[in-house]
Order: sequence, then C-alpha cells, then structure tokens
Amino acid sequence: MTCPNATAPWQTLYTRFRRYALAGMFTRALQQIQAPSGRGRRHRLARSDRLHHRPCPPTRRRHRPKKGIHRPDEPDDHALGRSRGGLTTKIHLACDGRGRPLAVLVTPGQRHDSICARPLPERIRVPRTGPGRPRCRPGHVIADKAYSSRGFRAYLRKQGIAHTIPEKTDQQRHRQNRGSRGGRPPGFDREIYRRRNVVERCFNRLKGFRGIATRYDKTATSYEAAVSLASSLLWARSV
Repeated sequence: MTCPNATAPWQTLYTRFRRYALAGMFTRALQQIQAPSGRGRRHRLARSDRLHHRPCPPTRRRHRPKKGIHRPDEPDDHALGRSRGGLTTKIHLACDGRGRPLAVLVTPGQRHDSICARPLPERIRVPRTGPGRPRCRPGHVIADKAYSSRGFRAYLRKQGIAHTIPEKTDQQRHRQNRGSRGGRPPGFDREIYRRRNVVERCFNRLKGFRGIATRYDKTATSYEAAVSLASSLLWARSV
C-alpha cells in the first residue's frame, strides 16, 4: 500500500512534466493566472529585456539522438549557442509594471535581441475574466538600446503601442548625416526609462530558482516550460 503523501518516482514526474511541456500547459497556466490583473484595463507598461544563462555540464555521457530524427516542436540547436561567455542560453522576458512576467522566449546565447523584439510582445495574451478576446497589446513598452530598430518602432506604431527606447549612437549619427532626409529623432522620456529596472528585479527573482539560474534541461521546450512555471509562481506570490 502506498502512502498518498509519498513522492512519485522521478521517471513518472519527468514523463508528466515533459508531456505538459510539449502540450504548452505551462504557458497557458501563466496566461490564465494573469487574468485578474487585466480586469478592466490594459497593462500600461511592459518591460523587455534578456538574460544569459549557462547550462550545467553533463555529469555523464548522454545518448545522442539518431541523425535524421527531428521533433517539429523542438529547435535544432535546443536554444544553445556560443557567445562570449561560452555555451549559453538567452531568456527574453516581458513583464508588467509590477515586475510580473507576461511572456518569455528562449533563444541561443548568440542570437541578437532585435530578432526577438517582435515575437516577444506577440506572446503576450492576458485573458479576460469575462467574454472577449485576450488582451495582447500593452499601453507602453520600455526597452533598452538592443531593441532600437526602425522595424520594431514601426511595428509598435502600427499596433498603437507607445514606446520608450533609447536611440543607438550609430543610428543618431546616420540620421544626422542625412540632414533633413533623416527625419526627426524618436521621442524619449528619461523619467519613464528609469522604470525599466523593474525587469532587472524580475530577473533577480527568477534567478532565485536553481533550475532557472543554471540550465539543467537538455531541450529548449523543457527549459522554457520551467521558466513559465517559475513565472507562474512569481504571479502567485504577488496575488
């Protein structure tokens, strides 16, 4: 007879976690826990940033998958790439004004932030408590220079999203060299930009989870599910 409070075997826990991760249940759970916060209004501020994480070196030899076998829901590189810090994984995060995660995206460490500037806000889906479509557009986006590109700014303007993103030095020089054809400089409010440190504090809370600070998962799907699960726990603590 098994005690109901006994912990299940790790193989059972891993199989169930992997099944839920492939089904996207952790992402949907993160979205559902955000529903009470979006009642009656949109998120006024959304911060975007990224953080590098180094994977844990394996303690034993792992069996490599056979050549020619590829899962459609898993990237070929497993979100692992070579950067200045070695083999790293980058977490792109968007949080609200209270430092609670809204959407996460995992990419290789060498992937430039501007490539993920548009897919990250497109993952924001805050369900409504009543009928209606989920809220997908924040009222304002704050990001650093890594997200400063003409394409991303045009995308935010098309979506009707205000933004505070500093302009890069080379972009300023290029615009000034063109003279009147360079157009006006983008609007920038230093007081609003100071509030971007909220996403840094959100990263610090995520790094309190050992499995997030150091990547132990081999696949990108499992690691992103773990980040979504940790984000849901941060939301539960703030309620």
